[in-house]
Amino acid sequence: MDAPAATPSLNAGRGARTSLEQDVRPREVWGWAMYDFANSGYTTVVITAVFNAYFVSVVAGEAHWSTLAWTLALSASYLLIMFGAPLVGAYADAHAAKKKLLAITTAGCVLGTGMLALAGPGDLWLACLLIVFSNFFFGTGENVVAAFLPEIAKGKALGKVSAWGWSLGYIGGLVSLAASLAYVTWAQAQGQGPQQFVPVSMLITAAIFAAASLPTFAFLRERALPQKTAQGRYGNAFGRVLDTLEHARRYQDLGRFLVCIVLYQSGVAAVVALAAIYAEQAMHFTTRDTLLLVLVVNVTASLGALAFGYVQDRLGHVRTIALTLAGWCAMVVIAWASRTPAGFWLAANIAGVCLGASQSAGRALVGYLSPASRRAEFFGLWGFAVKLASILGPVTYGLVTWVTRGDHRLAMLVTGVFFLLGLAVLAGIDVRRGRRTALREERKLQKTELQRTETAAESIGKSAERSDRDA
Repeated sequence: MDAPAATPSLNAGRGARTSLEQDVRPREVWGWAMYDFANSGYTTVVITAVFNAYFVSVVAGEAHWSTLAWTLALSASYLLIMFGAPLVGAYADAHAAKKKLLAITTAGCVLGTGMLALAGPGDLWLACLLIVFSNFFFGTGENVVAAFLPEIAKGKALGKVSAWGWSLGYIGGLVSLAASLAYVTWAQAQGQGPQQFVPVSMLITAAIFAAASLPTFAFLRERALPQKTAQGRYGNAFGRVLDTLEHARRYQDLGRFLVCIVLYQSGVAAVVALAAIYAEQAMHFTTRDTLLLVLVVNVTASLGALAFGYVQDRLGHVRTIALTLAGWCAMVVIAWASRTPAGFWLAANIAGVCLGASQSAGRALVGYLSPASRRAEFFGLWGFAVKLASILGPVTYGLVTWVTRGDHRLAMLVTGVFFLLGLAVLAGIDVRRGRRTALREERKLQKTELQRTETAAESIGKSAERSDRDA
């Protein structure tokens, strides 16, 4: 069961303030959302629109295993993120280090993106290593910045505020893509080929990422405090993750939703990672055609994320996600059946609306079902689920194309199974029960922390008394 969540009024001159925690200024939310703006250029240009197709056609020379090689390179980076994300999140909670970790991951992704300009024809291992490097830092940073969401937004407005970030993020993707498209158009007019203009587009994307992330570090605050009283199992990141996994049965609805995320995000990840490849190999689009398509899809994705953010807070989390998954199923069938550019354009724009909505809604629901003192850790588990999906979906697609020696249409149809399975698992989630569990567990965690503080204070007091007697 999923009851509609009440949406705070935005009228009477209060604006967005009613959606934010009391000590949060609008400029801080803008700074947080600007990180979505900044990092979206990486996924849009590198993973979705430009470098993936360049990898298959130029770096790997259109070998029959080239699509599988691309998906395996992505999968290697996602494996690293999967096993690192819960530990990074737990470390961030224990040491109040989210902002510091975000700076490190940003620098890593920007550097890796710029270095992709070095990959040319035949540089398969260099391209694979740089994709693993850059995507690892991108994915880890994505998890860390998501953990700030429950600190700045009120519980019943998480969907809305999350949507602000996703919506602005797609605008950021548009900016990076438009800059790349402008350069590609100019370069092609000069007679240049992909070997010349794709490396420059990587440098453009890296520069925009670095510049657009500056407001995040200028305005976003680290509100968490180091948990200095934590000892033993709680005193290290790995111990905290083990504790969470041992008590996972207490968070049955969050756990079920994480399984749901693995399933439907497998389909999403396949579409995102292979959209340009499908467009070029199955629909015979040129690089410029593909860039224009992805440019328009980013507009629909931005509108979808914003619109469904408000729908989610009114309609309810589960119903909203179910609606988007139904849209994904329709998109897969239309893309599979399309033989003309018009049909594929329709499918791509349906994917755009569902892409922004499903990702924004999923992030918000994880925050809603997480206890406050373990937010970064649970968003680490969210990252684990998303990255596991980012392996399953693309690799499944890649294996189908490899076995069938390039049947991208069949691979797209197989992708639709993930969305159907996600719908089936989603049906058993009770959001109200999950929220009650999170609040109850938070009270227990606070009580435990208070007891540790009191015990530590008593020990200090007794030590002081002994010192006085000895003196």
